[in-house]
Amino acid sequence: MSNTFDFNFYKGKKVLVTGHTGFKGSWLCRWLLNLGAEVTGYALESPTEPDLFHLLDIESRMRSVTGDIRDLEKLHQVFAEAQPEIVLHLAAQPIVRESYKNPVYTYETNVMGTVNILEAVRQCRSVKSFLNVTTDKVYRNNEWEWGYRETDELDGYDPYSNSKSCSELVTHSYEKSFLNELGIAVSTARAGNVIGGGDFAADRIVPDCVRAVSKGRKIAVRNPHSTRPYQHVLEPLGAYLMLAGSQYEDASKAGAYNVGPGDDDCITTGELADLFCASWGDEAAWENLYQGGPHEANFLKLDCSKIRSTFGWKPHWQVKEAIAHTVEWYQAWLDGADMAAFTDRQIREYLVPLFTDNIPRGVLP
Repeated sequence: MSNTFDFNFYKGKKVLVTGHTGFKGSWLCRWLLNLGAEVTGYALESPTEPDLFHLLDIESRMRSVTGDIRDLEKLHQVFAEAQPEIVLHLAAQPIVRESYKNPVYTYETNVMGTVNILEAVRQCRSVKSFLNVTTDKVYRNNEWEWGYRETDELDGYDPYSNSKSCSELVTHSYEKSFLNELGIAVSTARAGNVIGGGDFAADRIVPDCVRAVSKGRKIAVRNPHSTRPYQHVLEPLGAYLMLAGSQYEDASKAGAYNVGPGDDDCITTGELADLFCASWGDEAAWENLYQGGPHEANFLKLDCSKIRSTFGWKPHWQVKEAIAHTVEWYQAWLDGADMAAFTDRQIREYLVPLFTDNIPRGVLP
């Protein structure tokens, strides 16, 4: 990450986060609150048990609204009351395998949900900066060796990936048709596979690992040979905050950005399972249980030259460190630790090396 962006920018800013009860949303809100932002969240109740949002004791420090992103009328009401300056759109149906089971709901949430949030932004005069968080899976995946650039074709294969491709197109249309002339800066961020403590979702490799080893079982790995760009959750979240803040102050910085790890951190799921087991200890082990199933990409990575050249951004934790910090989080949770305090400590550990001299006030919890 670039150390030129001053995160103290967010002190006193009114920020609306959709999907704030999810894995990434909970980490993001904790970070924003520590920075002194006035945060409003709009999301469904957390779909998992346990859930990170309540583990981090966030609700008492922000305005948390339970609502469906498909409900435009309620969104208008929340925007009118919150009067946000910055909107970070994370709400989504985020699971590939679930999108095969419920494609209509996936498209309603990920496409019409994007239309609704953009319509709410269009009609709210306080908004100056909007960021739509999508995915590396928005690209037409040719299974080639080099990373995808922001100018490559958007054509996700499965209903989840394709709905996110559509979300990008909707965002670009609203930007050109309405938001540019209103002076609202618009960006999209396409992140890779995110790992970190507090993810309890089904059909994700790290939560599957934790559930298995905590019960003394071998980890079942569905697609051990598929290559993914894995990164710790704090990497893209820092980039989102940088993008939204930078374009707030300079609209020329707005655009579509890949946010992914270096090439060395694009590893197979089997290699990730190896690293997880080595960090966990206690004779943790995994087994290959590939049984076919719906199509999922085998090889995918991002070219992040644009965000590097524009902002000087680069990942801070390599995948081995990311997994080690992830394991530490889950082991602390299983030991009954104060996870709000532990999460704050990990945010501090992530940020401190980025500032070689004086750490800006307000950056650290």
